Amino acid sequence: MNAAESDERLAVASGAVDRVRLDKWLWAARFFKTRALATAAVTGGKVHTGGQRCKPSHSVRLGESLQIQRGLDEYVITVRALNDQRGPASVAALLYEETSESRQRREALHERRRLERSPVPQPAGRPTKQDRRRIVRFTHGDD
Repeated sequence: MNAAESDERLAVASGAVDRVRLDKWLWAARFFKTRALATAAVTGGKVHTGGQRCKPSHSVRLGESLQIQRGLDEYVITVRALNDQRGPASVAALLYEETSESRQRREALHERRRLERSPVPQPAGRPTKQDRRRIVRFTHGDD
């Protein structure tokens, strides 16, 4: 994508909206699948603006810093454009910019979780009659 297309998509993303509710913006930026989930996250203290908890009706401003806790991942982003309609992911990605420290921290945490996962052998399928007899002998002891 060249710079002209990027500017055009950003202009479309920002639209003619000058104020947007926080829950609508989070939904439009595709941080949450539904607006209800975005509202629940904000009221549950998972979203902070400038280090402070906020309400779902908080008006998002350009250049505002948001900390979003989504599952085990924490995003620190800066608002680049406003939009109250959910669009394609390519347009949603233009609404914000994640800080490099946040991205590095998330990737390091993801890598650590991946390495800490213990490889548990999965059974091939249902136990055979012979396997069931072994299981019974093991659990009930040798009689």
